[in-house]
Amino acid sequence: MSVPFTPRGSGAPTPHPAFPSGPHGLVVAAPAKLNLYLEVLGKRADGYHDLETLMVGVNVYDTLELRPRADGRLVLTCDRPDLPTGPDNLVVKAADRLRLRAQRPDLGADLHLAKRIPAQAGLAGGSSDAAAALVGLNRVWDLNLSVATLALVAADVGSDVAFFLSLPAGWCTGRGEVVAPESPGGGFHVVLVLPRVGLATPAVFRRLVVPASPNSGAAARAAVRAGDATALGVALFNRLQGPAFALAPEVERVYRRLAALDPAGCLMSGSGSAVFAVCRDAAEAARVAAGFRATEPPGESPSHVLVARTITPDPA
Repeated sequence: MSVPFTPRGSGAPTPHPAFPSGPHGLVVAAPAKLNLYLEVLGKRADGYHDLETLMVGVNVYDTLELRPRADGRLVLTCDRPDLPTGPDNLVVKAADRLRLRAQRPDLGADLHLAKRIPAQAGLAGGSSDAAAALVGLNRVWDLNLSVATLALVAADVGSDVAFFLSLPAGWCTGRGEVVAPESPGGGFHVVLVLPRVGLATPAVFRRLVVPASPNSGAAARAAVRAGDATALGVALFNRLQGPAFALAPEVERVYRRLAALDPAGCLMSGSGSAVFAVCRDAAEAARVAAGFRATEPPGESPSHVLVARTITPDPA
């Protein structure tokens, strides 16, 4: 499902485009993200790692439908029966934190989540869903909280959640919750490959060796601002890629097959397992996707391949 990315009256992008339709009321789109650069700076006293990462939204979406209910309950349903829908789900957690921030513990909601973004793929589907809940419930509960206040709630819910309040792109620091919005000079055509294997973030970090001399993200940021796919392909970097490949050799094989098709560049997103290719134009993306599908090794579980595009704000 492709949902348009619509601007606010100020010309800034709307975090999570929303449409007042659907059986559950307000419908909010929750896009996936890609890490174009990710460096780990060190381990913190709280057990998290300090990092620097450049993230962009991509037009692969979950959708969250919301409507208020009068009994104060938070009831989440999902089209994926294997997905837990209790208090540990980030959507429910975000809703609960939001009403506590607003000092309105009496507020309730029905929430229905349609999942398209896979788990354990480095695409932050759960974090995006949580941000969609904050944006949507701020509206349906008539809270009128600022984006800055929502970002405080987001940081309490999870490391990546605040990024989705600053779409389409952001430079994220701290444990990922401190976001400086970036302005892309254009959208990038990408081929997104989803291996059948997932990767748990804690397991990847346990294999990480923090570098003595961190890599710089300046070239990747400059390429995004310029909308230069060729320069971005050269600048792609992810410190977690090596540890992830050691844990899941299938992901490394996917990466090497994709890179062999000569896109502008390839990278694993986040802690994996999704791998993507940045392409110079739409024609190259179609060629790379077709070439990847045509070279599926016999006997290996086929990966899911998507041709997508990074999100950009529409003209005001």
